[in-house]
Amino acid sequence: MDIIKKVKHTIEKYNMISMEDHILVGLSGGPDSVCLIQILHMLKPAYKLKISAAYIDHGLRPEDVPKEIEFCKYLCESLNISFYTQSIDVKSFAKNEKINIQEAARILRYGALEQISINIKAHKIAVAHNADDQAETVIMRLLRGAGPAGLSGIPPVRKKIIRPLIEVERAEIEKFLSEKNISYITDPSNESLKYLRNKIRKTLMPVVKSISPQATKIISRTADILREENDYINVAVTKALMRLMSRKTDKKVELFCNPMEVLNIVVLRRALRVAIDSVKDLKGLTFDHIEEIIKLIKTGKPGDRLYLPKGIRAIKGYSTLTVTAESPKKLSTYEIPKPMDIYLKEANIFLSLKEIKREELQDFGNGKSTIYIDMDKIKFPLIVRARKAGDYFYPFGFGKKKKLQDFFVDEKVPRDERDTVPVIESNGDIVCIAGYRLDDRFKIDDNTKRCLQIKIMPKL
Repeated sequence: MDIIKKVKHTIEKYNMISMEDHILVGLSGGPDSVCLIQILHMLKPAYKLKISAAYIDHGLRPEDVPKEIEFCKYLCESLNISFYTQSIDVKSFAKNEKINIQEAARILRYGALEQISINIKAHKIAVAHNADDQAETVIMRLLRGAGPAGLSGIPPVRKKIIRPLIEVERAEIEKFLSEKNISYITDPSNESLKYLRNKIRKTLMPVVKSISPQATKIISRTADILREENDYINVAVTKALMRLMSRKTDKKVELFCNPMEVLNIVVLRRALRVAIDSVKDLKGLTFDHIEEIIKLIKTGKPGDRLYLPKGIRAIKGYSTLTVTAESPKKLSTYEIPKPMDIYLKEANIFLSLKEIKREELQDFGNGKSTIYIDMDKIKFPLIVRARKAGDYFYPFGFGKKKKLQDFFVDEKVPRDERDTVPVIESNGDIVCIAGYRLDDRFKIDDNTKRCLQIKIMPKL
């Protein structure tokens, strides 16, 4: 099959082009994009196409850009094709977004092509990825530890983007250009081995092809199979997410635990990835992080959590799993001038303080949700605050002084909850750690006449 028939077959196979489509071609002047625009021009009568082209200046090779633009402009004039140019600032974008140059260039390039297509009312945007690009992409993603979605490679069609050369090998493109005596420009950056793709292209692929001459075709076919299976899994994932999703904000996502505990691992892994990646501040978690979250779902107890990179935390509740990038809350400082009720909004709890006579005391509380204090050993106003560096107290029943930090560790208080645990102090001394332990110095004894009852109640 010659290259024209092969491209036409790809177009029909993936339903890339409709009759009378206006197609914007991403044109760099390199062999692939020149081949693409020439073939589309040849197919123009068959589909009654309108073709335009755009050159995107990335701002990375200022010495080469003018001649490349001139070449592309001349080529388009010879084919009677409208030609557009647009500049993008890749370096600044990469710095601001903290991503590598190649990723920044890709994002801005597609954004620029999209904008031009809107301006000129183009139906499709054609780019010149070929079968070798596909094979290199699959290998590159395999080396980076990608899953089935990543190994499905470059999609032939993605929204408005079409890739008519995706089943054509680079050797076929070079042969076509040579036979037709069509000139093109060579980008010197394609020779640099500082980029992973170029290393794979220049060093690895020749070895692979020496072992299996059909390697490009085989890898591309494998990518097609994985893509079809991936599409099937995505349907199952979409259905699963309808049952899993509880709520989502700009910084966190909350999912129901029960359905996840019985969900097929393949679907669960993908559903977690989709749900987490849908929240901007949660992006960047790896496959290993997803596996840790799955382990938390399957074997964790309510209250268990994972501390992940970039301040991200996964917290298993009684019925939900929360993955969040929100900064842990910190309790404000409250002053209690007398026995009264007070709401601590950061901890979402009420403190109810009530004075009672010693003879009215029927039990000594549980030391956690209900605490009794010798009222004559404290001095109002009481201060309720978050922990401070160097805090210490004398835990009831422990018999000696203990650092609050060590107490929290021993009690397994999660790190991200420690700043919301109310520390109640009187005259600079810690009276109790609300919800956890009374200080031994303020306990009721045989000389106690008045008691202060402190009840800690969560807001319903």
